[in-house]
Amino acid sequence: GLGSPEDFRREMLMVQVGEKVTREAILAQLVHNLYTRNDVDLKRGTFRARGDVVEVHPAYEETAVRIELFGDEVERISVFDPLTGRTLQQIPTAAIYPAKHFVTTPVRIKEGTRLIREELEQRLEVFRAEGKLLEAQRLKMRTEYDLEMLNEIGYCAGIENYSRPLSGRKPGERPQCLIDYFPEDFLLIVDESHVTVPQIGGMYEGDRSRKQVLVDYGFRLPSALDNRPLRFDEFERLTGQAIYVSATPSDYELKKSGGVVVEQIIRPTGLIDPRVSIRPTKGQIDDLLEEIKRRVEHGERVLVTTLTKRMAEDLTEYLFQAGVNVRYIHSDIDAIERVEILRALRLQKVDVLVGINLLREGLDLPEVSLVAILDADKEGFLRSETSLIQTSGRAARHIHGEVILYADQVTRSMTRAMEEMNRRREAQFVYNEEHGITPQTIVKSIEEVMRSTTVADAAQPVTPEDLLPSDALRLDRESLIELLEREMLAAAAREEFEVAASLRDRLDELRLEAGKERSNAPRIDRRPSGSDRVDRGHRRGGRHHRSRR
Repeated sequence: GLGSPEDFRREMLMVQVGEKVTREAILAQLVHNLYTRNDVDLKRGTFRARGDVVEVHPAYEETAVRIELFGDEVERISVFDPLTGRTLQQIPTAAIYPAKHFVTTPVRIKEGTRLIREELEQRLEVFRAEGKLLEAQRLKMRTEYDLEMLNEIGYCAGIENYSRPLSGRKPGERPQCLIDYFPEDFLLIVDESHVTVPQIGGMYEGDRSRKQVLVDYGFRLPSALDNRPLRFDEFERLTGQAIYVSATPSDYELKKSGGVVVEQIIRPTGLIDPRVSIRPTKGQIDDLLEEIKRRVEHGERVLVTTLTKRMAEDLTEYLFQAGVNVRYIHSDIDAIERVEILRALRLQKVDVLVGINLLREGLDLPEVSLVAILDADKEGFLRSETSLIQTSGRAARHIHGEVILYADQVTRSMTRAMEEMNRRREAQFVYNEEHGITPQTIVKSIEEVMRSTTVADAAQPVTPEDLLPSDALRLDRESLIELLEREMLAAAAREEFEVAASLRDRLDELRLEAGKERSNAPRIDRRPSGSDRVDRGHRRGGRHHRSRR
């Protein structure tokens, strides 16, 4: 989706103090660079003009630029906070790049639209010859609308799908990408290369198969197929010097490095890789339960990995029935909830976490002292040498870290994984002894844990009190009930049914509390009406049904 770096650089707006330039010329260049005028809200990618003052908020900056003119001369340029308007500094020159990555010249747009129209006519003929009239009509309407937008404003939604005709590339030629913006001597660092490299290799085919469907059904022209990721051979030609970072490098990285491998197995904390032991699968759950209880007594946490989602859920249920504070985590749980679960584990609201493949890497859990791997002798993707090493590494942040492999036989993957971990342990022991380092577990405060998992706060539910003015919380119960009723009806009228339902539930709770207080008060000889009895009975039944479910 990136345009040519030459075009991007050429279209940059450069303004200097003392330069002769008209206000209209600055505004015209900003519009051409896909900035929109907004005199009310100066957000990213917008500008505003008031008299001889032009203010621009670049799409890539947190601060905005104020250009002050005196006639046709730039008198002053300053950087300011767009929220408060406070001037931060005076600058002699301002360079403002286009608001969108894909920007092109009027000449290229004219030539590109001609090529797009020719391709459209050819594609329509193919659809009509095949009797695909719906696809032909769909493609005609969409493409003609995009062409009109390109001719009028020089941009359209999804302009990157026309990148080949607009940039003058030949069919099959690679597109421009972020690497084209780098200098010649850039250094590429590929993190978690054992995962990243295969992803780069598979992106091209995955993208093409998806876009081919859009082309076949008339959503896009065939040239959209050339708006694509790089093929792996193209990626290799574009990259020069590179560092591949991985705890478990694959054959590709080892081959590319020519044997030049730098190991980083010494930790600043002096912690060593966890001990590894093998135990039989017979009675593995009872043995695991005893290990969990022993760890929980010392305030430590446990990770358990299984082979399937069903096994993870069943094991979680069994441990829960045994009195263990346990949760499971797998791909069916959304990303926000996963962070919530990990936060609960770190804050000791959860002692045991059961998972499958999500516990392999990328988790910083210093509180975990035990990793239990069930069915470790089942050769496959989840029990390969790489997977075993990565999963075992989750216990490497604790001074009492230990890994238990439950297996009836020792597979080649298990042997290689244990040999590698023992080799690292020996090197770490020797280094600690030579330098007098005492291993220490990383201890983080509750505040640090909360800060590192702040994304989990995004999933916090909105309470009915959050929907009311702050003064409403000081009202007596009867007044609050009346206010909630009005808000509930108003929310229902706006078709905000989730808000209305939340307010209704809070109303039920307040009315129930009021009913209990009246029942405890001196009895008054008053028989409730039939509708009142039915309403209360319905609420009791509903609440009982919800709690039972």
